[in-house]
Amino acid sequence: MLDKGHDGVKELDSLNSDRLRTVQLNVCSSEEVEKVVEIVRSSLKDPEKGMWGLVNNAGISTFGEVEFTSMETYKEVAEVNLWGTVRMTKSFLPLIRRAKGRVVNISSMLGRMANPARSPYCITKFGVEAFSDCLRYEMYPLGVKVSVVEPGNFIAATSLYSPESIQAIAKKMWDELPEVVRKDYGKKYFDEKIARMETYCSSGSTDTSPVIEAVTHALTATTPYTRYHPMDYYWWLRMQIMTHLPGAISDMIYIR
Repeated sequence: MLDKGHDGVKELDSLNSDRLRTVQLNVCSSEEVEKVVEIVRSSLKDPEKGMWGLVNNAGISTFGEVEFTSMETYKEVAEVNLWGTVRMTKSFLPLIRRAKGRVVNISSMLGRMANPARSPYCITKFGVEAFSDCLRYEMYPLGVKVSVVEPGNFIAATSLYSPESIQAIAKKMWDELPEVVRKDYGKKYFDEKIARMETYCSSGSTDTSPVIEAVTHALTATTPYTRYHPMDYYWWLRMQIMTHLPGAISDMIYIR
């Protein structure tokens, strides 16, 4: 959001570092992505030696059960989280291949295990996982290493949700629901689900350093890991159960 002068840009620019440059980049725009590729290429001392690393971190999230979520919402989240990652990676791969560098994709624990009312987000992160695996296989013989970082719950640290944003999303969602869905579920059920989402606003860790350390290792280690799991032990254990045990068992434990 360089073009809009957002606080994040101002904070980074205020560091006055010759090792940092902010650029305008909407990962949904092929035109803006290609402009940034040219900015990077022109900044390299020797473009033929390539660029070392790309971290795909752009992401948005929302909530809502399947029948409460519009197709437009599914497409909007996917355009950033999934297709933005694919678009950026494809555009920068020629430079990264020349350097035999790194691609680090920020997924989520919800890219490994699904969760009620989070299908728009889960779909995109499962997609990022699959894309990263395919890319890792293809890049291995070319010397490029691909890693996935799967953060746990960092809602409190990232301000991903606030009571105000949840209420705004909920109002729009309810107003746009088909009449049959509103009638079948009822406002009471809908409001209970929204109230549950509001309890998540301040949940999770406020310390993002485990995620930053994972990204740093993926970019700089001689042998980076395929997957990093910066998350609380509860979520790590839950992910192991949901990905390694039969679905019937994890369903009995976690479906309420």
